[in-house]
Amino acid sequence: MALGKTTVRVVNLGRISYGQALQVQQKHVRQHLDKSSEVPNTLLLCEHYPVYTIGIRQAPYPAKEEERLKGLGAEFFRTNRGGLITFHGPGQLVCYPILDLGCFKKSVRWYVCELEKTVIRLCSKFGIKAATSPDTGVWVGNNKICAIGIHCGRYITSHGIALNCNTDMRWFDNIVPCGIVGKGVTSLSLELSREVTTAEATPRLLESFSETFNCHMLPDKDGT
Repeated sequence: MALGKTTVRVVNLGRISYGQALQVQQKHVRQHLDKSSEVPNTLLLCEHYPVYTIGIRQAPYPAKEEERLKGLGAEFFRTNRGGLITFHGPGQLVCYPILDLGCFKKSVRWYVCELEKTVIRLCSKFGIKAATSPDTGVWVGNNKICAIGIHCGRYITSHGIALNCNTDMRWFDNIVPCGIVGKGVTSLSLELSREVTTAEATPRLLESFSETFNCHMLPDKDGT
């Protein structure tokens, strides 16, 4: 192992409810903030059961709309991440980096840019040309392929990225994704005209993260 590189533990939570994943994130964040022992930087990987979430920039969401979305068979959560409303569900690779930015660079702007670069690099590994835009997330043309929404307190990060692999895109028809009117959503499967699972995308995500953040990835099956 080369000197000077931070090690990041990888924990795959599998398919898990949003609420459960939130509890896992909060546990890791508390461990970092308590600093009672050496806490590893961690990437939590998962898929969620259908859920709509809103971030701290969202004005109070109309109760009628919340009930309508729940009536579709999805959960609904208000969160402390940045960003507006989005959807998470099966076929979407969700990555929650719980990092101490003191091990990298103490800059939230830098961190978000590195997440964007990670996803762009991942897409290029699939032969897809992706880019950022003044709107949040990573885009292929006018269609968002990956949502990004983070929280950072005392330079400890939580929440993260949601990459559409073979997501059922009809769930997005019920909202204005991330509050951006006139633009659409896409997935790796749609762009490549073939099925791309989260399992296929995961190793490319880890490679891209390691390359972008200049870190070592350490698989860990039991990190909850």
